[in-house]
Amino acid sequence: MIQTAAMIGMGAIGTVYGHRLFQQYGSRFRVAAGGDREERIRGNGLQLNGETFYPAVIHAASAEFAPDLLILCVKNHQLVQAFPLIRACLAPHTIILPLLNGVTARDVLQKGFPGQTVFYGLSMGIDAVRSAAGVVNRTDGMIQFGYRDNRIPAPEVTAVRDYLAAAGIDARIMPDMVHATWKKWMLNVGLNQVSALTGAQYGHISAIPEIHTLFVDAMEEALAVAQAKGIPLSHRDLEELDHMMETFPKIGKTSLLQDVEAGRDTEAGCFAGTVLDLGQEYGIPTPVNRVFFNLIKAREGIRRTPLE
Repeated sequence: MIQTAAMIGMGAIGTVYGHRLFQQYGSRFRVAAGGDREERIRGNGLQLNGETFYPAVIHAASAEFAPDLLILCVKNHQLVQAFPLIRACLAPHTIILPLLNGVTARDVLQKGFPGQTVFYGLSMGIDAVRSAAGVVNRTDGMIQFGYRDNRIPAPEVTAVRDYLAAAGIDARIMPDMVHATWKKWMLNVGLNQVSALTGAQYGHISAIPEIHTLFVDAMEEALAVAQAKGIPLSHRDLEELDHMMETFPKIGKTSLLQDVEAGRDTEAGCFAGTVLDLGQEYGIPTPVNRVFFNLIKAREGIRRTPLE
């Protein structure tokens, strides 16, 4: 049974799910943060849809509070930087649930914390926008999680599902989390990057032929390199993702577009960057993602290079 949980990374996803957990569990749910971020959350709280809430904040596990579940909502490129805080918040029994983009987080965490139980995890379908004024959320989406193979879910997996579901979170145990993780990654390779480069919101992806072509072409490259690696993705998965775009709210921005617009570092490395690495490893051309990667990184470089 999961009785206590902590969360690291209070961006859009963290704020949405953290608010749910805070409402249900009160002080049995806590935010883990350090330094200036800890002081800001203590003093100013977190803002969701115009409401401010004040979760308890910790910077380490203690005899008084050692979480049964540690949920990670940091950006992919922030994960290793968060290791000291993660390590400080762990007890021997703590389960780690990462909700990061990309396909490497679970393995990076298991290598970094070999004695811990680390699930695969992802958030799908959430529609939340973060700004200086807080987070505005229209759709909670769902959390998909579990071990690699969950055809017969382990007791600890069902315990986490029950804990999240009691807070009103749509938490789904997927039979094959490797497939689920790579399928979402394939979607992000197309959707996040095309939106970041064109400014497209969800409704533009299918409505504008030129944007839709880029969206599909980028996913085709992701599919090719994933299959070369032995990941059980298929063209049917790609077609399902293409059709799924019709169900997304028309007004809504991807996390990568939000990062570009806000002048933040992006996760292009775990999208196009991974495609390029696998393409080089398996001898598969990936020209669309090479252009995407260079354009996104060029924008980051321009932001860091003021001209006198």
